[in-house]
Amino acid sequence: MSFMQRPLHHRSYPIGLGRSLSSVALALLIALPAAGSARGADQDNVIHLTQTPCQFLETENVDHRFKSAAAADCESINAKTGAERLAKANVITLKPGRYVFRVTNKNVPYELGFWLRSKGYDWRNPVHKLTKTSVSGGGLATGATKDYVAELKPGEYEYSCPLNPTPNYRLVVTEG
Repeated sequence: MSFMQRPLHHRSYPIGLGRSLSSVALALLIALPAAGSARGADQDNVIHLTQTPCQFLETENVDHRFKSAAAADCESINAKTGAERLAKANVITLKPGRYVFRVTNKNVPYELGFWLRSKGYDWRNPVHKLTKTSVSGGGLATGATKDYVAELKPGEYEYSCPLNPTPNYRLVVTEG
Protein backbone atom coordinates (compact mmCIF):
# COMPACT_ATOMS: atom_id res chain seq x y z
CA MET A 1 0.00 0.00 0.00
CA SER A 2 1.50 3.38 -0.95
CA PHE A 3 1.87 6.28 1.47
CA MET A 4 -1.00 8.18 -0.13
CA GLN A 5 -3.38 5.19 0.10
CA ARG A 6 -2.89 4.36 3.74
CA PRO A 7 -4.45 6.40 6.54
CA LEU A 8 -2.17 8.87 8.26
CA HIS A 9 -1.07 7.66 11.67
CA HIS A 10 0.46 10.59 13.41
CA ARG A 11 0.88 12.55 16.53
CA SER A 12 -0.43 16.03 16.28
CA TYR A 13 1.85 18.82 17.46
CA PRO A 14 -0.05 22.11 17.55
CA ILE A 15 2.18 25.13 17.76
CA GLY A 16 0.47 27.64 19.99
CA LEU A 17 0.71 31.38 19.71
CA GLY A 18 3.31 32.82 22.05
CA ARG A 19 5.53 29.71 21.94
CA SER A 20 8.87 29.49 20.23
CA LEU A 21 8.70 27.15 17.27
CA SER A 22 12.22 25.95 18.09
CA SER A 23 11.19 24.92 21.61
CA VAL A 24 8.06 23.24 20.27
CA ALA A 25 10.15 21.42 17.66
CA LEU A 26 12.49 20.26 20.43
CA ALA A 27 9.52 18.98 22.44
CA LEU A 28 8.23 17.31 19.29
CA LEU A 29 11.52 15.48 18.82
CA ILE A 30 11.62 14.33 22.44
CA ALA A 31 8.05 13.02 22.19
CA LEU A 32 8.60 10.99 19.03
CA PRO A 33 8.70 7.22 19.42
CA ALA A 34 12.02 5.45 18.97
CA ALA A 35 12.95 4.86 15.33
CA GLY A 36 12.95 1.12 15.86
CA SER A 37 9.45 0.94 17.32
CA ALA A 38 6.61 -0.65 15.40
CA ARG A 39 4.91 2.66 14.72
CA GLY A 40 8.04 4.83 14.66
CA ALA A 41 9.01 4.01 11.08
CA ASP A 42 5.40 4.50 9.94
CA GLN A 43 4.72 7.70 11.84
CA ASP A 44 4.56 11.14 10.29
CA ASN A 45 5.33 14.34 12.15
CA VAL A 46 2.56 16.90 11.82
CA ILE A 47 3.28 20.62 11.87
CA HIS A 48 0.13 22.75 12.16
CA LEU A 49 0.10 26.10 10.37
CA THR A 50 -2.83 28.51 10.22
CA GLN A 51 -3.19 31.17 7.56
CA THR A 52 -5.14 34.34 8.06
CA PRO A 53 -5.00 37.17 5.53
CA CYS A 54 -1.35 37.86 4.60
CA GLN A 55 0.29 35.78 7.34
CA PHE A 56 0.87 32.46 9.14
CA LEU A 57 -0.27 32.87 12.74
CA GLU A 58 2.10 30.47 14.48
CA THR A 59 5.17 31.88 12.78
CA GLU A 60 4.41 35.48 13.67
CA ASN A 61 3.04 34.76 17.19
CA VAL A 62 0.35 37.38 16.70
CA ASP A 63 -2.79 37.78 14.62
CA HIS A 64 -2.38 41.15 12.93
CA ARG A 65 -6.06 40.99 11.85
CA PHE A 66 -5.21 42.14 8.35
CA LYS A 67 -8.16 42.57 6.00
CA SER A 68 -7.83 41.19 2.50
CA ALA A 69 -10.34 40.60 -0.28
CA ALA A 70 -7.68 39.69 -2.87
CA ALA A 71 -3.96 38.89 -3.17
CA ALA A 72 -3.24 42.52 -4.11
CA ASP A 73 -4.29 43.60 -0.61
CA CYS A 74 -1.62 41.36 0.94
CA GLU A 75 1.00 42.55 -1.52
CA SER A 76 0.34 46.12 -0.34
CA ILE A 77 0.34 45.14 3.36
CA ASN A 78 3.56 43.13 3.00
CA ALA A 79 5.29 45.95 1.12
CA LYS A 80 4.71 48.11 4.21
CA THR A 81 5.13 45.62 7.07
CA GLY A 82 6.61 42.39 5.70
CA ALA A 83 10.31 42.99 6.40
CA GLU A 84 9.68 44.04 10.01
CA ARG A 85 7.34 41.10 10.62
CA LEU A 86 9.77 38.65 9.05
CA ALA A 87 12.61 39.92 11.26
CA LYS A 88 10.49 39.05 14.34
CA ALA A 89 9.10 35.77 13.00
CA ASN A 90 9.93 32.39 14.50
CA VAL A 91 12.13 30.02 12.56
CA ILE A 92 10.92 26.42 12.53
CA THR A 93 13.82 24.10 13.40
CA LEU A 94 13.42 20.37 12.70
CA LYS A 95 15.45 17.19 12.37
CA PRO A 96 15.61 15.38 9.00
CA GLY A 97 12.57 13.28 8.17
CA ARG A 98 9.12 13.15 6.64
CA TYR A 99 6.68 15.81 7.82
CA VAL A 100 3.06 16.62 7.20
CA PHE A 101 2.43 20.36 7.08
CA ARG A 102 -1.26 20.66 8.00
CA VAL A 103 -2.35 24.08 6.75
CA THR A 104 -5.68 25.68 7.66
CA ASN A 105 -7.35 28.62 5.92
CA LYS A 106 -8.80 30.67 8.78
CA ASN A 107 -10.84 33.60 7.52
CA VAL A 108 -9.07 34.19 4.22
CA PRO A 109 -12.04 34.89 1.89
CA TYR A 110 -10.40 33.35 -1.18
CA GLU A 111 -8.58 30.10 -1.97
CA LEU A 112 -5.02 29.88 -0.82
CA GLY A 113 -2.22 27.34 -0.82
CA PHE A 114 1.16 26.46 0.61
CA TRP A 115 4.66 26.35 -0.86
CA LEU A 116 7.66 24.84 0.94
CA ARG A 117 10.95 24.84 -0.95
CA SER A 118 14.70 24.71 -0.54
CA LYS A 119 16.21 28.14 0.04
CA GLY A 120 17.12 29.66 -3.31
CA TYR A 121 14.77 27.35 -5.25
CA ASP A 122 13.87 28.74 -8.68
CA TRP A 123 10.93 26.96 -10.33
CA ARG A 124 12.21 28.08 -13.76
CA ASN A 125 15.49 26.20 -13.28
CA PRO A 126 15.14 22.58 -14.49
CA VAL A 127 18.14 21.51 -12.39
CA HIS A 128 16.42 22.78 -9.23
CA LYS A 129 13.36 20.67 -10.08
CA LEU A 130 15.62 17.61 -9.99
CA THR A 131 17.91 18.48 -7.08
CA LYS A 132 15.97 20.67 -4.64
CA THR A 133 12.82 20.29 -2.56
CA SER A 134 9.57 21.94 -3.61
CA VAL A 135 6.16 20.96 -2.23
CA SER A 136 3.15 23.07 -3.12
CA GLY A 137 -0.55 23.09 -3.72
CA GLY A 138 -3.59 25.31 -3.74
CA GLY A 139 -7.35 25.03 -3.59
CA LEU A 140 -7.59 25.63 0.15
CA ALA A 141 -11.01 27.27 0.63
CA THR A 142 -12.03 29.32 3.67
CA GLY A 143 -12.25 27.09 6.74
CA ALA A 144 -10.57 24.12 5.02
CA THR A 145 -7.45 22.23 6.09
CA LYS A 146 -5.08 20.42 3.76
CA ASP A 147 -1.95 18.31 4.26
CA TYR A 148 1.32 18.82 2.39
CA VAL A 149 3.91 16.05 2.81
CA ALA A 150 7.64 16.74 2.55
CA GLU A 151 10.77 14.68 3.09
CA LEU A 152 13.27 17.15 4.56
CA LYS A 153 17.05 16.80 4.56
CA PRO A 154 19.49 19.05 6.44
CA GLY A 155 19.50 22.57 5.05
CA GLU A 156 17.54 25.79 4.85
CA TYR A 157 14.02 26.09 3.47
CA GLU A 158 11.41 28.77 2.95
CA TYR A 159 7.64 28.51 3.09
CA SER A 160 4.91 30.91 2.12
CA CYS A 161 1.63 31.22 0.31
CA PRO A 162 1.80 32.84 -3.13
CA LEU A 163 -2.04 32.98 -3.40
CA ASN A 164 -2.49 34.73 -0.03
CA PRO A 165 0.85 36.50 -0.31
CA THR A 166 2.84 36.06 2.89
CA PRO A 167 6.48 36.73 3.68
CA ASN A 168 8.94 33.92 2.92
CA TYR A 169 9.30 32.38 6.38
CA ARG A 170 12.38 30.31 7.33
CA LEU A 171 12.61 26.63 8.22
CA VAL A 172 15.92 24.99 9.14
CA VAL A 173 16.60 21.26 9.19
CA THR A 174 19.59 20.39 11.36
CA GLU A 175 21.75 17.28 11.18
CA GLY A 176 20.08 14.25 12.77
